[in-house]
Amino acid sequence: MSSIKLFESKQIRSVWIEMENKWYFSVQDVVQLLTDTPDVKDYIKKIKKRDALLNANWGTICPLVEMMTADGRKRKVQAANAQGLLRIIQSIPSPKAEPFKQWLAQVGSDRLDEIENPELATLRTRELYKSKGYPDDWIEKRMRSIAIREELTEEWKNREVKEKFEYAILTAEISKATFGLTPSEYKQVKGLKNQNLRDHMTDLELIFSMLGEASTTAIVKTQNPKGFAENKIVAKQGGKIAGDARKALELKTGENVVSEENYLPESKKIREIRKGKEN
Repeated sequence: MSSIKLFESKQIRSVWIEMENKWYFSVQDVVQLLTDTPDVKDYIKKIKKRDALLNANWGTICPLVEMMTADGRKRKVQAANAQGLLRIIQSIPSPKAEPFKQWLAQVGSDRLDEIENPELATLRTRELYKSKGYPDDWIEKRMRSIAIREELTEEWKNREVKEKFEYAILTAEISKATFGLTPSEYKQVKGLKNQNLRDHMTDLELIFSMLGEASTTAIVKTQNPKGFAENKIVAKQGGKIAGDARKALELKTGENVVSEENYLPESKKIREIRKGKEN
């Protein structure tokens, strides 16, 4: 995303949509940068005319999102998330768009390989964490937490829980019962914005997070709750098991499990601290 937001030293307007947990980028800025066209609006019209399928779904791919314009005012502009943006780039016959197209082809190829051999996805995830400087023992816990999370969401899916929105609410219930904080509140403690919370947890935080979700999964399997309301009750029960264990440990050690520690680079940490002070 940082490569898209600042490409060839040119800024691309972007905005973080909290409800969707996604970045949205100005379509005009991206098209202008990749084509050097003197009339970006006309060029976009030509893209839509050439690509009938893209044109038919343009309103869905490119909703109007409020962003700062050149005159310093906020106006609604056509914007797309990463998936939509890459779809648009596929329809741009420009040499500057080729690196993105080649990357898309590689991602597609990798994804097909992972479908054929799921172990490759796990290996790539490990390599990604290692390249970011995470220690091996932390990576092992993080990989286990991903597996536990997937098992839980699969159980929710089989019990009439709607994906994304209801998953987020149930996850927040587990987190609140485990740590006394919702994920958004937890991010504030760690000075995070749009980063993945679990990628910035300490060993103990990951362990108790896993315990909360694993406990919830075990209760779901035995009680077989149906729908969102019943699963919400179970989420609180599973989280409470982990929360009670956390409190017992804190009582023995005299130290809080919830930590401000994160894995942000030092330069990023300084920027986040400054933003926090400004807000």
